Amino acid sequence: MENNTVDQFMDIRAATVAKMLEEKEKGMKVVGIYCTFCPQELVLAAGAIPVGLCGTREEPIPAAEEVLPRNLCPLIKSSYGFAATDTCPFFNFSNLIVGETTCDGKKKMFEIMQELKPVHVMQLPHRHKAGASLDLWVDEIRSLRTKIEAELQVEIKDEDIWKAINLVNQEKKALKEISDLNRNSPPPMSGLELLTVVWSGGFSFDKKELVEMLAELKKTLESREVDPQFAKKPRILLTGCPVGLGSEKVVRLVDELGATVVAMENCTGYKTLELMADTTKNDPIVALAEKYLNIPCSCMSPNPYRMDLLGRMIDDFNAEAVIDLTWQACHTYNIESHEVEKVVKDKGLPFLHLESDYSSSDEESLKVRIEAMLEMIEK
Repeated sequence: MENNTVDQFMDIRAATVAKMLEEKEKGMKVVGIYCTFCPQELVLAAGAIPVGLCGTREEPIPAAEEVLPRNLCPLIKSSYGFAATDTCPFFNFSNLIVGETTCDGKKKMFEIMQELKPVHVMQLPHRHKAGASLDLWVDEIRSLRTKIEAELQVEIKDEDIWKAINLVNQEKKALKEISDLNRNSPPPMSGLELLTVVWSGGFSFDKKELVEMLAELKKTLESREVDPQFAKKPRILLTGCPVGLGSEKVVRLVDELGATVVAMENCTGYKTLELMADTTKNDPIVALAEKYLNIPCSCMSPNPYRMDLLGRMIDDFNAEAVIDLTWQACHTYNIESHEVEKVVKDKGLPFLHLESDYSSSDEESLKVRIEAMLEMIEK
């Protein structure tokens, strides 16, 4: 295989754990985050490491259900279960946890989590364009800046925020360029490979190193010899709730059934990759607020940017069908699926809405439904 491959990204998480064990002894600070709405640039400007904490595995859910309702989103239960059982090294390393009020389940879970670690919850406005929303989000980011400074005993300077903004912009650009390679026919990455790169990159200890890794991977993928027969595989766009390694069963089933997830719109995929902080602004906090408030999460109401993005992605990636995945009890994504279906049907494509959890108990029924959708694709 190539020297710089997707396989290298499988090792990022373990390498980061090992590096953090070493650096924590030297006083390094870590901030755990649960959503893409958290401005990681502030964490980087504080000289700390931002790490994603959203649970994507089933194993800690039983422990979470001793405290949380069983009929709750598996992502919330997995996240809390990892924290409560102290089986996530990144939660253990974190000096501060940052949450956002993206959904009722999460914000109430964060209240309980405060028994385990210091938690700061950002009050997210749910309208993209309203002036009052931007004002509120600017204030929330300023409050987060103050909280990080107090908890980590540092001063966050504007100049350091701008440096972090430039670095994160580079990271997003590099991830988008990698993802966009799958516009080609045949696509150079399978769905699982795409997920591995985009999801695992979020655990990188050093973003500069990650940007370099992505640049090298792009060169490798651009020169990768792909079997021309792969061009005949149905091209699937996945949208909906976040997916990570451990909750990738739909992506895997699509691959196993002879199709390819060529793009993922969800927030562990393409959703945030177009969004860059505007470096021409006078105030870096305002630049961050404008960027993050534009994330087209289903918690936003209304949420036209997501529908616009989906329409463009269907065209750009030549998608032949769309799967909308909703995790159990995620009401906003479940309801918004109605609008997603309209976008897909207007394109004349097959649409499949799946509601599931992290268990493998429904894999056979999922397989049957995905197969039925694939049969609707005209070749």
